[in-house]
Amino acid sequence: MPTKQGSIHLFRLFGIDVYLHWAWFFAAWYFVNAAKGYSSPIWSVLECLALFAIVLIHEFGHQLACRSVGGKTHDIILWPLGGVAYVSPPQRPGAQLWSIAAGPLVNVALFPVFTAVVFLARSAGWAETMRDAYYFVLTLWYINTGLLLFNMLPIYPLDGGQILRSLLWFAFGRARSLMIATIIGLVGIVAFIPVLIMANQMWYYFLAGFAVLNCWGGLMQARALAKVANAPRREGLACPNCKAVPPQGAFWVCGKCRNPFDIFASQGLCPNCNAQYTATSCPECGTLRPFSEWESYGQVPPKL
Repeated sequence: MPTKQGSIHLFRLFGIDVYLHWAWFFAAWYFVNAAKGYSSPIWSVLECLALFAIVLIHEFGHQLACRSVGGKTHDIILWPLGGVAYVSPPQRPGAQLWSIAAGPLVNVALFPVFTAVVFLARSAGWAETMRDAYYFVLTLWYINTGLLLFNMLPIYPLDGGQILRSLLWFAFGRARSLMIATIIGLVGIVAFIPVLIMANQMWYYFLAGFAVLNCWGGLMQARALAKVANAPRREGLACPNCKAVPPQGAFWVCGKCRNPFDIFASQGLCPNCNAQYTATSCPECGTLRPFSEWESYGQVPPKL
């Protein structure tokens, strides 16, 4: 996934920083040169900028929805494969579902707007008198619709795959829902191989490779979550935020030496490099709180 390293800071809106990854310029060059039908390349540049403007609005949908359910919002990074909204919604299926679904809902809201613009342009005779402008607004309609339909494919980590995972979470829990969603995503990618071969577009191969890597990463994450779910619990302690009882085992990683260890068993001391920690994050909700705030609530740990 893209990071802020090597990215250009564009602006800050609603407390959210927006970055442009350096590789975006290669995507812009590709899109501008691939755009056909205009009498001037200026329209191709405008089309490219409009594409990423739609993507940016989509990502802000994720960010603001996450914030509305009490989650943490971070950065938005625009890169060749679109945009990435770094969000940390609460570890609840409903909160996850809303944070993910809000992005495609932005495209749903834009659909009647672009449809009305195309209809008015056609009624005004732009197809004959202002051909470039008419082709531009028509292309925006196709871009928004295409992004919506593509994102809703049930392939992890596309929005459709993450929405599927959130829905499965209600019935199967956090770990198994992620495992099922990533397996469905891998099957979906395999099913699309004939389409990729027929299209023979470099961009589709990049998207497929990106999806495969993220599906595999999601599968590994699901296995790790399953280990946490099946681990014995450390009685007498509970997360001050979500009340989950922490597991026993090396599920924490030292930030200095990257060695996994049981932070409660060692009282915050890494047995490998002797780094001392006075706070820890909850494996369930991710909240970082001082050891002194952890106490027993007598709660059953949430289903993973």
